Amino acid sequence: MSERQEKYVAVRFEQTNKAYTFSCGDMPLNVKDKVVVETKRGTEIGEVISQPTEESGLTADMEVKPVLHVATEEELEAYRQNKIEAKNAKKVAQEEADELGLMMNFITAEYTLDRSKITLTYLADNRVDFRELLKKLASRLRCRIDLRQVGARDKAKMVGGIGVCGRELCCSKFIDEFERISINMAKNQLLALNIAKLSGHCGALMCCLRFEDDTYKELRRGLPKLNARVEYEGDSYHVTSMNVMDRTCKLENRETTLYLTLDDLMKKGKFKKANEKEGNAQPQNNDE
Repeated sequence: MSERQEKYVAVRFEQTNKAYTFSCGDMPLNVKDKVVVETKRGTEIGEVISQPTEESGLTADMEVKPVLHVATEEELEAYRQNKIEAKNAKKVAQEEADELGLMMNFITAEYTLDRSKITLTYLADNRVDFRELLKKLASRLRCRIDLRQVGARDKAKMVGGIGVCGRELCCSKFIDEFERISINMAKNQLLALNIAKLSGHCGALMCCLRFEDDTYKELRRGLPKLNARVEYEGDSYHVTSMNVMDRTCKLENRETTLYLTLDDLMKKGKFKKANEKEGNAQPQNNDE
């Protein structure tokens, strides 16, 4: 008799909008099934977002907890009731924090399935001494209290919204972990460095700059930099504009403005190499 092959599914939780891997054995699960799992916070209900697979995608030393079972109607009703009660608990937490003069802005509240614990996330500019608040909340809510401070990006992910592109925010749609974003990523896209326009709902640089960066780097490979001096059909110009997505550029000098395709520029233009200094560089033809 062959050994049973373990299978895994990805489960997403509503409040955090993050997906985690759980083992499911030979349990017949489908996408959108609601399942009961054990997490670090306690027993919770999540939604299956992948078909069972034999590959976990995790390293060998990472702990994988099992799916306990498909949620029953009673558990789903308890989950719905917990969401209502959690909203009231968030109001209570905000009232108590305001009364104590604590600069805390509560964002979310979530009970575990058995209501033995509630996790409250809040936004604050600095660290907060919430020891007195914990006592008051434990007395009023009568369960274990977990207070978690989050940043502006986490808040945007939890609250959600529509970006300037007209689509759902990337952070709340599919990004699980935040990565560092730099202004150089905007430069790689040849964008105007207007921080207000480059910032998302959270006030930080937009996440799309990060996951689009590799594509723009590849599209710009071998191209001249903006303001580079180019010789084209016997005249000298500067590259004043480029659009790497539609493969067009603009060349200008005092007398003339040219609109070209990047393919035409690379075929017929002569420009100095990136590692050569202005003044002593010899024009190079890209066909050579």
